[in-house]
Amino acid sequence: MKTHARVAVIGGGVVGVSTLYHLGLKGWSDVVLLERAELTAGSTWHAAGLLPLFNMSYTVGQLHKYSVDLYKRLPAETGQDVSFHVTGNLRLATNRDRMDEYQKYCGTANTIGVPFQVIGPREVRDLWPLAEIGNGGDTTTIVGALYHPDDGHIAPADLTMALRKGARARGAEIYEHTEVSAVKRTPSGEWHLTTNKGDIVAEHVVCATGNYARQTGRLFGLNVPSIPVEHQYIVYDEAPELKAYRQKGGRELAVLRESDQSYYLREERMGWILGPYESGAPARFADGVPDWFGKSLFEGDLERLLPHVEAAQRRVPSLANCGIKDIVNGPIAYTPDGSPLVGPAWGAKNLWLNEGHSFGITAAGGSGWQLAEWIVEGEPGIDMMAVDPRRYGPYTSKRYVVQKNEETYRNVFIIHYPDEERADARPAKTSPIYDKLKRMGAVFGQRYGWERANWFAPPGVLPADKWSFRRSNYFEHVGAEAQRLRRHVGMIDLTPFTKHEVTGPGAEAWLDTLVANKVPTKIGRIALCHALTRRGGIRSEFTITKISDEHYYVVSAGAAERYDSDYLQQMLPHAEAAHGSAAGGVALRNITGSRGCYVVAGPRSRDLLAKITDTPLDNAAFPWLTGQVAEVGLAVDVYLLRVNFVGALGWELHFPIEYAHHLFDAIFAAGEEFGIGMAGMRAMESLRLEKSYRMWGTDLSPDYTPYEAGLDRFVRLNKGPFIGKEALEKQLKNGVPNRFITFEVHGVTDADPLGNEPLFDAKGSLVGRATAGYYGHALGKSLGLGYVKPEFAGVGGELQIEILGERKRATILVDSPYDPDNKDLKA
Repeated sequence: MKTHARVAVIGGGVVGVSTLYHLGLKGWSDVVLLERAELTAGSTWHAAGLLPLFNMSYTVGQLHKYSVDLYKRLPAETGQDVSFHVTGNLRLATNRDRMDEYQKYCGTANTIGVPFQVIGPREVRDLWPLAEIGNGGDTTTIVGALYHPDDGHIAPADLTMALRKGARARGAEIYEHTEVSAVKRTPSGEWHLTTNKGDIVAEHVVCATGNYARQTGRLFGLNVPSIPVEHQYIVYDEAPELKAYRQKGGRELAVLRESDQSYYLREERMGWILGPYESGAPARFADGVPDWFGKSLFEGDLERLLPHVEAAQRRVPSLANCGIKDIVNGPIAYTPDGSPLVGPAWGAKNLWLNEGHSFGITAAGGSGWQLAEWIVEGEPGIDMMAVDPRRYGPYTSKRYVVQKNEETYRNVFIIHYPDEERADARPAKTSPIYDKLKRMGAVFGQRYGWERANWFAPPGVLPADKWSFRRSNYFEHVGAEAQRLRRHVGMIDLTPFTKHEVTGPGAEAWLDTLVANKVPTKIGRIALCHALTRRGGIRSEFTITKISDEHYYVVSAGAAERYDSDYLQQMLPHAEAAHGSAAGGVALRNITGSRGCYVVAGPRSRDLLAKITDTPLDNAAFPWLTGQVAEVGLAVDVYLLRVNFVGALGWELHFPIEYAHHLFDAIFAAGEEFGIGMAGMRAMESLRLEKSYRMWGTDLSPDYTPYEAGLDRFVRLNKGPFIGKEALEKQLKNGVPNRFITFEVHGVTDADPLGNEPLFDAKGSLVGRATAGYYGHALGKSLGLGYVKPEFAGVGGELQIEILGERKRATILVDSPYDPDNKDLKA
């Protein structure tokens, strides 16, 4: 075995071998893979081999598409057959909401280039003659279906061997029966791995250990939020009806998914494989995989599967006429949101994760592709935030992950509504005023473990969501909250904001190298700043306030706490740098949990706050985009910032967390005469779209530069060097390929844009994509944000947008269609 390698991949399932293969594709040959047993010994060997292209995530959809395309060309490259049966995939729908889900997905599919067909019951019968269309009785009637012609199934072991062959052809080495038992850092910063076959030192380590993710993570001091859940599928004997159909010349049937009954069904040697996703499937190995398990399975539990078996038999009567050959019950890795963990580990340089793959066969190719790109080039080629391991924080305790993973498993086939909020393992992280908000009718959602009020049910209204792809039960109440902020005054609890304190003589110079805008130099000034990738894409968005000399307050999205904190920590100057220089004298502190944040905004916000603070609030004393340290009520050390995300006169109050209850009571007592009320996240969404405010993670991502996002005013090319500067200069020279737009959708009755819808020109050619959408209650317009090719971005231009299968006319509006001159903000 080698004693040194550039990259060591731990784990020899299809995900690990794909990572090795793609490192070779990128030209890195000094790479090795260490597998504790033999290749495919974890979950790969017992996987059913399905390749579902369907995924509501823009990121995961791209990974799956790449995988399917790769697997088709792999045999020609390697000479190794992968047994890819391109049968197509047929997803049935028995109700309107399910068809809405499919139509919403089609928008994502259009934007990433996945072929699909939305078909009716007659086409379903033509594709699947052995299925019952339904009679409205015991067998629910099919109302339509989504068909993927490029989908199918593959032999996981054959696929792994083809990737192995391709990796070895490029110089990679694979060591089986080689278990990593200990890890340490070398003085040079490399990883020293101890194995039962000797020691090896590597510059980079990739963990792709599947069921062993938590154990492997512990070796590196990480709590990896991936725990396997039992997944069962039934292997049936030969089916006479299927055999007769095939003998008459029938093609292999498409993989069938009856989502509303939570199962998949495919052919297997003239019989069937039936895979339900049932309630009651337990998480396993939360404390680690026992030594005895190895290449083992759990005992099958047919009783748990019976409701799904019976539903499948009603849809495909042939199932009732063949015996059961086997029940395969094995562990499949899961994460709390069902998406894998692909990217850098937090707090450890050159440590990478490719874990938590519940659809590992489908995602293996794409995840290996982008992880190799990330390792070799320093950043991925597409926006990977949806699978970045740092989207989770320290709140992912063992019990939390167990509960969420079991919930995610049983909800694999649930309708994935855009406003869905799952209930398990909640509430966990709460603002101090959570109970107060709940008594006021708050209907909560969850983000990064935090409970956040999405909307408030008035007295007499049930405080619960009715999830939908269309306007739902909360539409008018969200509208009332938004209108209150526009006309009177409202408050939003934004305590989950990520908050960092940057201090020291080198703070200003250091921050200035990280962001494209100029960091404030005067005490009390606020700047909106963007950290970029080397390619110029938007990595992070920060609101930076200079509190005092050598003291900056840096605020970013609540969901980005670990993502931003890890980045800032990694970018800190070296300890040996000269004190006070641009590379030294900087201290960073994450103070997210020690400061709360309330937004008080609306035309009467100044009148309200004047009753509880002695700080002058007029424009001369307190201009827009400035901040002051103030006393508010009895609270001291309150950072009073004249900035907000709703586009109204108002202030953010960032306060020591111990004053949360007092400030809430003081604000509401002072605001009673002005008609104050709470507003939730959905009202904020409506308000920010009216102002064309870009949201990090949806409208702002590494896929787009500040110039594409229309944020030119926040870029200072005439200042010193900053990450991404050269890429921006190059883009300006070569031409900006996309432009950000705000648009109104016409003819909307009950379904507004939500994001990820395709945008077409008048001739029907795809020219862009929507990134967000909502109803602007103050404007009375259905609004969307997105990116299009520059020639289609002119104000007044006409586009088409596809919403739930219907083409709608859209008109491009001026940026910030509500109050474009910011008169409200500056009042």
